[in-house]
Amino acid sequence: MAALLEEIVKSLELWLRLIKKTPQEYVDPTLDPVLLVPGVAGSILNAVNEKTGREERVWVRILAADHEFRTKLWSLFDPSTGETVSINPNWKVEVPEDRFGLYAIDTLDPDMVIGRDTVYYFHDMIEEMLKWGYKEGETLFGFGYDFRQSNRFRGTMERFAAKLESVYNASGGKKINIISHSMGGLLVKCFMSLYSDVFEKYVKNWIAIAAPFRGAPGYVTSTLLNGMSFVEGWEQNFFISKWSMHQLLIECPSIYELMACPDFHWESPPLLEVWRKKTSNSGDVDVMLESFLPMEAVSIFTEALACNKASCCGLNIPLPFNKDILKWSNETRKILGGAKVPPNVKFYNIYGTSLKTPHSVCYGSQNQPICDLRKLPRYLANYMNVDGDGTVPVESARADGLSAEARVGVPGEHRGILSDRHVFRILKHWLKADHDPYYNPVNDFVILPTAFELEKHQQKGLEVTSLKEEWEVIADDADEQDKQPLMGSISVSRVGGNEGLQEEACATIVVHPHLDGKKKHVELSAVSVSANA
Repeated sequence: MAALLEEIVKSLELWLRLIKKTPQEYVDPTLDPVLLVPGVAGSILNAVNEKTGREERVWVRILAADHEFRTKLWSLFDPSTGETVSINPNWKVEVPEDRFGLYAIDTLDPDMVIGRDTVYYFHDMIEEMLKWGYKEGETLFGFGYDFRQSNRFRGTMERFAAKLESVYNASGGKKINIISHSMGGLLVKCFMSLYSDVFEKYVKNWIAIAAPFRGAPGYVTSTLLNGMSFVEGWEQNFFISKWSMHQLLIECPSIYELMACPDFHWESPPLLEVWRKKTSNSGDVDVMLESFLPMEAVSIFTEALACNKASCCGLNIPLPFNKDILKWSNETRKILGGAKVPPNVKFYNIYGTSLKTPHSVCYGSQNQPICDLRKLPRYLANYMNVDGDGTVPVESARADGLSAEARVGVPGEHRGILSDRHVFRILKHWLKADHDPYYNPVNDFVILPTAFELEKHQQKGLEVTSLKEEWEVIADDADEQDKQPLMGSISVSRVGGNEGLQEEACATIVVHPHLDGKKKHVELSAVSVSANA
């Protein structure tokens, strides 16, 4: 093909980010190791009897789930150590290390058959990465942890340091790619801040997915007052009740560390709003809507949970809003704020978009105001939503406060994003598992060549080359406004050196949008003429 014409085609293919990939069903020895770090409630937890050594799974399980959860996992915070300690002294909590840490973060209830996908965590991502050529124990590892603890808890930090060293050694001295999800991003950021030298020694890249860097305001506010459920639909009937989960999380520093960051400059500050009924000294009754900023909302949490109690192991234990944990979590935010990416480490951020995400929370209504704040946890929360992944607002996830190589928004749900094909494609590129230098995750689409024609002929000392090539561009986020064909043209010429070679080429590009808005048909028509002087 004539030189100029070839350059035109290559330029167009570069513009289209032409992708040609083949499945990898083998072990690729060139891959760098990957360590997967889950978020809150993303690790299997086992309870081990201190006397007999008997072990049983308490998170996640279906049979007798609520009872075992309350008797073996409920805990109290110790402000002198920063540790959350199980109320039942006969049982200690451990994270299984099977399959090089992957068992604990794969499927959270391996015994579940019907509706098993509801307890998938990293399962789909692990399966996908094995297809790319990763191998468990050589290039693919997991780090499960006791998510009740603070993201800077010393025991967790020491385990993470040991994990990095073991992965580094198992992979033959290769630096590690960390992929964290949700609160796991805060854990990694705390470690990077507190153990920066260890982080730089062992880590090559860190990819954070759906991390609540500035908190998950609406989600955590309702969690502290009403509890939370990790499964939806009929499975809830066999699972842990929202209130049992509430009584655990009210003593967990990790949850307080997910509260809205009070010193962050939010576009619209997250609020806790309460419709309240008040009687004046004169006997007049007024109904008013009161709004509280993040720090002001502490007084509402304190009053609403003043009488909160739990019965466990024959004890009736007060569980108010814990100001010792709040103080601890404020110190954690300072540590997070001081984190910096080491010079030789690259950081990437993927966040979820396009879903209504709780931001501010309102209780009561003008017709049903709240008279006694101690009854507030009985009311359903009403949310004011912003864009996000259904749990973490885009604004929070994007504001990592770090030097990032790229930040990419992907439409998807908070946990479901771990199974998203766009996320897989982005990860594969950043991990250099696709060997495709032209793909750009920021502009994510697939190109399918559909036609190619090339003709050459000689005429009166001239060589004439004509070319026609077509592609289909398939993208989920196609621009619906492109209703008319787009056309562009280019002409280039070149005169050779001593040989006097002359060449001219011109090309026309037409982009035809399809009716379904998902595809675009691209046509290239080009011709070049070259002659020897």
